[in-house]
Amino acid sequence: MAKKKSPPAEPDSPEVAAADLGSNSFHMIVARPQPQGLVITDRIRESVRLAAGLDSKNHLDGDARRRALECLARFGQRLQGLPVHAVRAVGTNTLRQLRHRRGFLADAESALGYPIEIVSGYEEARLIYLGVAHSIADDDRQRLVVDIGGGSTELIIGKAFAAREMESLHMGCVSTTARHFADGAITEKRMARAELHARRELEPIVQRYRRIGWDRVIGASGTIRAVERCLRVNGWSDSGIDPDGLARLRKALLEAGHVHRLSLNGVGRSRAEVIAGGVAVLSGILQALKLEHMEASDGALREGLLFDLLGRIRHEDVREATVTALATRYHVDDEQARRVAATVEALHTQAPVAEPSSTRGFKDMLIWAARLHEVGLDISHSQYHKHGAYILHHSDLAGFSREEQSLLATLVRVHRRKLPVWAFEELPADWQAPALRLAVLLRLSVVLNRARNPEIVVPRRVTADGTTITLKFGREWLSQRPLISADLEEEADYLARAGVSLRIE
Repeated sequence: MAKKKSPPAEPDSPEVAAADLGSNSFHMIVARPQPQGLVITDRIRESVRLAAGLDSKNHLDGDARRRALECLARFGQRLQGLPVHAVRAVGTNTLRQLRHRRGFLADAESALGYPIEIVSGYEEARLIYLGVAHSIADDDRQRLVVDIGGGSTELIIGKAFAAREMESLHMGCVSTTARHFADGAITEKRMARAELHARRELEPIVQRYRRIGWDRVIGASGTIRAVERCLRVNGWSDSGIDPDGLARLRKALLEAGHVHRLSLNGVGRSRAEVIAGGVAVLSGILQALKLEHMEASDGALREGLLFDLLGRIRHEDVREATVTALATRYHVDDEQARRVAATVEALHTQAPVAEPSSTRGFKDMLIWAARLHEVGLDISHSQYHKHGAYILHHSDLAGFSREEQSLLATLVRVHRRKLPVWAFEELPADWQAPALRLAVLLRLSVVLNRARNPEIVVPRRVTADGTTITLKFGREWLSQRPLISADLEEEADYLARAGVSLRIE
């Protein structure tokens, strides 16, 4: 692979971009920020069929890998010159399932030239809803948003720009086609079995969703747009998708009998290859939720990514709200958390941690970890750092990628007592060394504020040279605070066992 390009770091950009690396297609959208929102300047879609390249053990075959990397290289050519903070690329269901994905991600980031995040199904659903909400008029009605992707299906209930209920189910147009129509044959028995499978996947959420209710149903994916277009151009529906129109499309698929004999107005060849699975999932959804009409929206995950990215650029980061909500939920001592956060920010300012090119925002992650370092106390004081790490690793955290959640959990896990260097091994390789430095800064901030005094303790000077950290207080200051001095000596012992030298002056 070619050496990874290094995009500019922080200058203002006339454009922002989002790439959605889905299970069936890769999409990229480029836009120009304006005071009133975003003006789309470019859209690119390529059928990569990533999910079709997964074997039974979730390994990716050579052809799918090649298609993906070639597509990302073309995306990278369009993005060249954009600063790293102006681009977000996310992988969804297939990349969530992919085994040994670190190697593929390294090559994928080299091809694209920008970091690639893997998002959870929960985060994918939130971003889809955000994209839809920004693409339609706000009528103050509660909506059910449905997105049928290649490997997963997201269902979200929300109002205005706020998602209320979110689910990501393990079924999509590619995975359902591979499971029930692998050889291309489309029969009544196979279609009925595929629809039943979809309804079984939906069964655990049906009653809860119907109890919450909705006033409007909106579909937001290539599958749903293709079905809506097919119904409209063939005269099977005046607008949107309804059970009668979908039944006529289903009948047409069965009459064709095989994907290679399909000839449907409004359905392109690449979409036709997975349309049977998509129709089966969509039929199951309409049946299970008793839907009478579904609109089709142009907004989806990539548009949601753009608006989420724009919020970060304008300092309206949803992750900040997530951290605040989590701290409230687990009754974190806000004053102590903010003291530790203030100290760690001051330490980082004097001894900043260099970030690898595959990420952004390590300083923010460090401050959020400081604010959440005591989240495990709500469970038990004993081993609370481990309880906190479990909470952060397994919670649905809006706005955070899987790697970011893992970093947060790791920093909280190692913020006290022994410093287990093995805890960093689950992080991306180029994150591990800087994450260790972040952890040391967090540990020192916790030690300096152990007395929980209102005074925020910050050394006069902090320097870092390799694995050596030096804190300069002044002997008189330390002699007047024997407890802090003793705590720092103990911390020096812990750090020494992890290969870090702490010098106190």
